[in-house]
Formats: sequence, C-alpha cells, structure tokens
Amino acid sequence: MELFLLGRALMKIGEEAMPTEGIGDQPTSMRTVLIVVSDLRAHPDTTVGEIAARTGLPQSAVSAAIARLRTAGAVTTATDPRDRRRTIIREAPEVSERVTRVRDTPIDHALAAALRTDDPERVRKTVATLEALADDLIPDRRT
Repeated sequence: MELFLLGRALMKIGEEAMPTEGIGDQPTSMRTVLIVVSDLRAHPDTTVGEIAARTGLPQSAVSAAIARLRTAGAVTTATDPRDRRRTIIREAPEVSERVTRVRDTPIDHALAAALRTDDPERVRKTVATLEALADDLIPDRRT
C-alpha cells in the first residue's frame, strides 16, 4: 500500500513540476499523457487501440494524448504498410524542443512544496535519491 501511495505522490509532484507555458488548454490530463508515453516506450510501433487495451484508458483519451504528443513533437504516426487502416505510433526519432524543455525542468520547487520545506540541502538530497531510484527502476531512462 505504501508503495502505491508513494507512486501517486511522486506523480503529483511530477505534474506540478511540468512546465505548461505555451501549450494552451489541453483536453487530456498530464497523467493520461504520461501513461500513454510509458506504454509507448514499453511497446514501440503500436496503435491507439493497442495502447487503450493495455492501459485500460478509453480509446478517445489515448487518441487525445497521442494528438497532444504529436503537437509537442514527441511521437510520430504513420500508416501501417501491412494494413493501411491502422496507424502506427512511435516515439519521435529526434527529441523536440518541448520534450527537451520538459526533461530539463527542475523539480526542486514542486518537491520542496511536497516536502513542506525550504531547506535546499534536503531538496538536493531527495532529488539525488529519486534520481538513483529512477536509474535502478527505469530502463534506458537516459536515452
């Protein structure tokens, strides 16, 4: 139970840290987009229907998330040459400016708020701990 609650707390901190300037109102939540990104990394060259089946998200939510990711330059879509009715989704080969900005945004402010502290050393140590945990648990996270 604690692991689940920790995961939810970390998701909320991540959402708070995510830069939103310049992207306007979005019909999909950041959480939905991140679930789709996570699934897409685990299952490259996939379809909206396959992502929906694996994640349990409604197909419309997955489609909206993919549209948002395409706008940000994070994914590409192409017609499946074996079945022209299907659209294949994959991570973009080049990292877009938006993705770079999101990846480079520090989490310090959101983390300090969640920790209820203004002690920069405590925040720095917590960031280092989270980075070590991410290195251990997220395959290919530095790519």
